[in-house]
Amino acid sequence: MRVRTFLAALSWVALAMASGLTGCGYNRIQGLDEDSKAAWSEVLNQYQRRADLVPNLVSTVKGYAKHEAQTLENVVNARSKATSVTIQAKDLSNAEAFKKFQAAQGELSQALGRLMAISENYPQLKANESFRDLQSQLEGTENRIAVARKRYIESVAEYNKLVRYFPTNLTAQFLLHAELKETFTVEDSVKKVPEVKFE
Repeated sequence: MRVRTFLAALSWVALAMASGLTGCGYNRIQGLDEDSKAAWSEVLNQYQRRADLVPNLVSTVKGYAKHEAQTLENVVNARSKATSVTIQAKDLSNAEAFKKFQAAQGELSQALGRLMAISENYPQLKANESFRDLQSQLEGTENRIAVARKRYIESVAEYNKLVRYFPTNLTAQFLLHAELKETFTVEDSVKKVPEVKFE
């Protein structure tokens, strides 16, 4: 009889703990963590798409703008750096790694902007169908990057609020050891993307 009573009491305690977990934000924190990781994967996907366009763009420009070797080299070097500096979803709480990633992507954006600016000096290049197609793809990719970053910023904001707000912060801190995730700064969000439009 005592064993049965003890097991019944233990069952009630387990049930109370399980229902308490749903109220403490455990599942919501886990869900938002997954959402932010998925959003980060899309950011990486779009940055990779941009990096994949660079070799063809450089190759096309090289045929027309022989005097722009330094600009082309800067683009190639910036692409190399941007693809070598990576940050995994599990490391999104690492401010230093996130800052390095942002800086590398920013350098590629600036190098591409300079490359697009020099195309104005080469009318034959601007008239080249391959170049126009690559510019169009790059413009579309820059827009996709902006959308992916926005979604990431929003998902991280929701996650970070849940991790900081009471009482879910207790679950985040003591049960999950969750840390705040890094996000793009305002300065990075308002930087001008490369101009790739034709007149």
